[in-house]
Amino acid sequence: MADSAQLIKRSRYAVAAVFCVHGAVTGSFATRVPWIQDHSGLSAGELGLALAFPAIGAALMMPLAARITHRFGTRAAQRGLLVLWTLSLILPSFAPGLLTLCAALLVYGGTAGMADVAMNALGVEVEHRLQKSIMSGLHGMWSLGALIGSALGTVAAHAELSAQVHHIIAAIVLTVIGLVVCQFVLNIHPEDDDEPPARFALPPRSALLIGAVGFCAVFAEGASLDWSAVYLRDILDSSPAVAAGATTGFALTMAVARLTGDAVVNRFGAVRTVRWSGVIAVIGGVLVVLAPNAVAAMAGFGLIGIGVAVVVPLAFVAAARSGSNASQAIAGVATITYASGLVAPSIIGGIAQASNLTVSFIVVTALTVALAIFAPVLRTRARVDV
Repeated sequence: MADSAQLIKRSRYAVAAVFCVHGAVTGSFATRVPWIQDHSGLSAGELGLALAFPAIGAALMMPLAARITHRFGTRAAQRGLLVLWTLSLILPSFAPGLLTLCAALLVYGGTAGMADVAMNALGVEVEHRLQKSIMSGLHGMWSLGALIGSALGTVAAHAELSAQVHHIIAAIVLTVIGLVVCQFVLNIHPEDDDEPPARFALPPRSALLIGAVGFCAVFAEGASLDWSAVYLRDILDSSPAVAAGATTGFALTMAVARLTGDAVVNRFGAVRTVRWSGVIAVIGGVLVVLAPNAVAAMAGFGLIGIGVAVVVPLAFVAAARSGSNASQAIAGVATITYASGLVAPSIIGGIAQASNLTVSFIVVTALTVALAIFAPVLRTRARVDV
């Protein structure tokens, strides 16, 4: 029997709230990294090592999300995994040293990745039942949550509240919100004769090329987010305040583009949207590389943000419809994109060390060209329910 329109609408808002909660955890953590570094007594190099562990944990644990969802159903799985993620926020601030912080961030990243796969799979299912694009908006809600979490974290830091107290309060509040909103997500259970997915599996072949497109988008995103301020400072001799504004502007353009992206996708389709998004990102990259001043460079970074914003949400949709197991395919694409986010900042730094940041962003621009060329990979085929 078909689901009622009211049920699907309620599920859509519930999943949007889940995305927002997930993003708020990330924002809450990111603003207190300096406090955590001081508390753990880490050098910059040690902190950089520790911050690689969330991505490692996510890549290791993401494949389990499909198994958990199969075993418990979408609602219970999403509830449990989201609660594990919100509560894991507490762990890093209590780490007394490098080894314990690495262990805490491994758990933090692992729970983040599993909750991420579960909520994206739910989002794809709701989108399918609505028969219109919503994934870009859902990822926009994640960005909104991250902005809210970081804003409150900034307030907590300004008030000289310890990260331990701040994160305990944030974790409790976000856990309660998560438990409430998960009551309204779709509750889907597999058929009795459905084989459970493997506990650990390599990404399915159908997800590899889709993941490669997502890799290019996330590489450009990570490079711009982490290096835009440094670019303005080192290449264009901008003040610290102006340089920081480039990062903020990039994040805001991505959030706005994601929140409004569904209307564009519904009007033009995934392939045309990604193709033109790639063109916009290329123009932004060229503008950054050739920028004569800070204003031009900031505009360029803003265009890169607009250009890459909707690619990953559409990659998840394409992955979910590319194989027989949506969660497993999403986990495969997510693993590849997480890897891109992990390696992008260090690769950009390595290229800059060997030459300069301008050359680094020539590489970024070249990767955005791939978005326009390989956009047809994200064409989704109609799914037939049985």
